Amino acid sequence: MSHILEVKNLRKEFGGVIAVDNASFVVEQGTRLGIIGPNGAGKTTSFNMISGSFKPTSGTIEFEGKKVSGLKPHKISRMGIGRTFQIVRAFGELSVYEHVLTGIMAHNLRFTPTADQHHEVDRILELAKLQDFRDVTVKNLTIASQKLIELATALATKPKLLLLDELMAGLTFVEIDETLKLLRKINEEMGITLIVVEHIMKVIMELCKKIIVLNYGEKIAEGTPQEVANSKTVIEAYLGEEA
Repeated sequence: MSHILEVKNLRKEFGGVIAVDNASFVVEQGTRLGIIGPNGAGKTTSFNMISGSFKPTSGTIEFEGKKVSGLKPHKISRMGIGRTFQIVRAFGELSVYEHVLTGIMAHNLRFTPTADQHHEVDRILELAKLQDFRDVTVKNLTIASQKLIELATALATKPKLLLLDELMAGLTFVEIDETLKLLRKINEEMGITLIVVEHIMKVIMELCKKIIVLNYGEKIAEGTPQEVANSKTVIEAYLGEEA
């Protein structure tokens, strides 16, 4: 299986504080990869570098064999990397329909939507089960719904790789199960590779084929969910050496 993303010796410093320290990993095309670790482990910072929000202090990121580290976010997005955010960044004044349409227009750089683009919005809203909210103003919806709208808008940019940053935080068990079904469909039927950052271990264990563990910015473990769950190093990172 070919690699869609390769991260080599990635490092990010903020005024002497090392947020990510020499992290290296590869992501296989079509897989579902989980990234876990305690708070402050460098998970979101890694996403910010992959998506272009932060420039790495050193190291490289290659997407489909092309270097993307240091590129602007809009260029990386148009190459095929989409993302959601830990803290929702939805456009509150838009309707749900308009919000998803912005993703399509941003990808195609058109200011007058075509009939095909309107059809694509309808398709994505149906996929995400948001069609009943199409005319609702985003700010009037719950945070859980706004996260789903962020996901739908990311899908509208036609990503090959999706970075999902705590998409499930704040969701009920029923909402989590529904979102898991949606993510499997996105991955298996649409062929989109997923990298998932989550603190909810049910999500990681049920969804991901491989897991990477970060701690204090370093990669301390990598393997299947079962291998990571049984790792003494991982247990100590989460629960302390006494565990």
